[in-house]
Amino acid sequence: MKLLRVGAPGQERPAVRTDDGRLLDLRSVTTDIDGDFLASGGVDRARVAVTAGELPELDPDGLRIGSPVPRPGKVVCVGLNYRDHAAETGAGIPPRPVVFMKDPGTVVGPYDEVLIPRGSTRTDWEVELAVVIGRRARYLDGPRAARAVIAGYAISHDVSEREFQLAYSSQWDLGKSCETFNPLGPWLVTADEVGDPQDLGLHLSVNGVKRQDGHTSDMIFPVDHIVSYLSQYMVLEPGDVINTGTPAGVALGLPGTPFLRTGDTVDLSIEGLGSQRQTFAQA
Repeated sequence: MKLLRVGAPGQERPAVRTDDGRLLDLRSVTTDIDGDFLASGGVDRARVAVTAGELPELDPDGLRIGSPVPRPGKVVCVGLNYRDHAAETGAGIPPRPVVFMKDPGTVVGPYDEVLIPRGSTRTDWEVELAVVIGRRARYLDGPRAARAVIAGYAISHDVSEREFQLAYSSQWDLGKSCETFNPLGPWLVTADEVGDPQDLGLHLSVNGVKRQDGHTSDMIFPVDHIVSYLSQYMVLEPGDVINTGTPAGVALGLPGTPFLRTGDTVDLSIEGLGSQRQTFAQA
């Protein structure tokens, strides 16, 4: 299933996108696609309602698409998780996942405007596969247990300000947590529909120029390992988001470091998960 939230910021309503592209109103099943919905069998209830033809159709014209989950309790990120990206930044292959946190308030819709922070000269792009947790998870015992707590997947744009990230602190948070720095969506695609998360192509273009063209098979630490690993050090709650890293092709690693400027447009996609587009503006 493809779950999404539509409407103005703060007024989103839950919906389902059918295989033939129709948009169905999910409000008779749930008030939102949040942690409670995911943890209480909401996906199964929604599937039953769709199959029974119980959901009214929505007119998508003019409807904004928001983040497929409301503000998550936490956004956990894994850095340097693609071999080619580690190489382009001059970093070695990490022996353990490189983990950092991102302000959950950065999460916005997939087509919302993204703001370049004041004083920024090094705002960068990163297309990533996001994992959305569907069940409370602590001390998971390996990959099979990890798969059981994953509700689904989405496209995440882990926008980064490299000077803030690398020069202003020994931690990465300053360059990762600026407002609007995590467009998410357009859909939460349930895990059963995605299948193997290590068999997905990722793509990103800036102003029509292809910059990233990667594949999740190039991950150093696969999704199941990441989820299990994180659960040894923190409790993962339903609705939490995990950004799993980006492939090569970021501005930081390109000749001339063509960082983002006001008016630039970024298009990104992941196989089976849809696409995003953002135009960048000055904060």
